[in-house]
Amino acid sequence: MEGRRTTGRPDDPRRRELMALHAERAELEQRLARAEQERLYLADPAAVAAARDAQTALLAQLDRLMTRIRAAEYRSQPGARTW
Repeated sequence: MEGRRTTGRPDDPRRRELMALHAERAELEQRLARAEQERLYLADPAAVAAARDAQTALLAQLDRLMTRIRAAEYRSQPGARTW
């Protein structure tokens, strides 16, 4: 129970790490939404291709970031194993 209480404190390093990761996720999702809009609505074929490439790269970044978030969430649980 002690681990669960300390994780909720604003000064807890694990909480700060998790909040920073979620902030990064939100920024990445905004960039991804913009790339999707550009891919869908730009008229220039070269710009559409660039937006598609950007969207693909951003999706890969988001996947890696979500893995990091899941790991941080797991580490914040009481009794979490470290390997």
